[in-house]
Amino acid sequence: MSSAPLTTSPQAPRLSALQVLACGALIVTLSMGVRHGFGLWLQPITQAQGWTRETFSFALAVQNLSWGLFGIFAGMAADRFGAFRVLAGGAVLYALGMAGMALSTSSLMFALTTGVLIGAAQAGTTYAVIYGVIGRQMPAEKRSWAMGVAAAAGSFGQFLMVPVEGWLISNVGWQQALLFLGVLLLLIIPLALGLREPGFAAGEAPRRDQTIAQALREAFRYRSFQLLMAGYFVCGFQVVFIGVHMPSYLKDNGLSPQVASYALALIGLFNVVGTYAAGALGQRLAKRHILAFIYFARAAAISVFLIVPLTPASVYVFASVMGVLWLSTIPPTNAVLAQIFGVAHMSMLSGFVFFSHQIGSFMGVWLGGVLYDRTGSYDIVWYLSIALGVFAGLVNLPVRESPIVRAPQGVRAVA
Repeated sequence: MSSAPLTTSPQAPRLSALQVLACGALIVTLSMGVRHGFGLWLQPITQAQGWTRETFSFALAVQNLSWGLFGIFAGMAADRFGAFRVLAGGAVLYALGMAGMALSTSSLMFALTTGVLIGAAQAGTTYAVIYGVIGRQMPAEKRSWAMGVAAAAGSFGQFLMVPVEGWLISNVGWQQALLFLGVLLLLIIPLALGLREPGFAAGEAPRRDQTIAQALREAFRYRSFQLLMAGYFVCGFQVVFIGVHMPSYLKDNGLSPQVASYALALIGLFNVVGTYAAGALGQRLAKRHILAFIYFARAAAISVFLIVPLTPASVYVFASVMGVLWLSTIPPTNAVLAQIFGVAHMSMLSGFVFFSHQIGSFMGVWLGGVLYDRTGSYDIVWYLSIALGVFAGLVNLPVRESPIVRAPQGVRAVA
């Protein structure tokens, strides 16, 4: 029989929807807004330190892998102790990591701070933790829409913050820009106070029908969970390769740094529309169809971008189209997880799916640097992005969105 959705204690009062969305959106705006601009530091840092692009790319690749790995444990902690403690700790780590990124004098220290530390910080301040709160606090009929709002906020953060980051680098220097942003990220702590959930009073988790081990065993045996992880790998590969390497790709082809800044900002602006639309459409359409369309459309957009002459106009059109598709995978993917498995362990399961995303991110950003240094071109990685987009579109089509069927003990999963 179909299980009832796993929830926190039904007697526990809920936070207001406005409070959850406002605080969650502002946190994601800060955390993701800063993160989306890291590609702007590639050339200033490598030129100042005498490093190769592979050195910078490796640190960013480690960051994405660290984000994914620590995201699993951040999700577990948020499910167990509530989001506030995880968000506050993540904000402190983020500030320390930004300082380390600014002050590192060796490639090893740069990889540890920019890579491991900031990655761990992002795990505690972004979607897995925020979506866990949304999943628990928002009614099911509004959940996909609310996730779209939070993802749109992250996109608006990119639109808002990337030009600011470019301005800071140009006017105060790349090191001072990083230190300033590190201090700014500490604003996440007071915002996280608005996400203290009543059901986690005194640091105790609400009662659940499954243990962590049971929830993980169930999910990893379920075919649709595996397919969602495969598709999310491709999402990470594409967006992080483009986000980190496109500024240098454009400069290599004779376009000004301002074109790259405007392009990244356009991605963020149009993704406000894309993520909100994906979340809203997820209330009406099959989410697997939305995901398949996004991946197929990405493959088509990259193909056209490589065929047409490279001009500022073509870059802005590409950035706008990719913006609509950029993070729009996040609301339907997480809404499907909640729909299949319930919300009791949602932050943890979201963390595992996101880990797959970050393995893809590692491969995309690292291969971009390695293959550029080996061949003097990004062409191979662009072609891989196209092929992977087609693959991801195909694997999302058979995803089953109905609630999982459980035995009475809630342990066995039936695909």
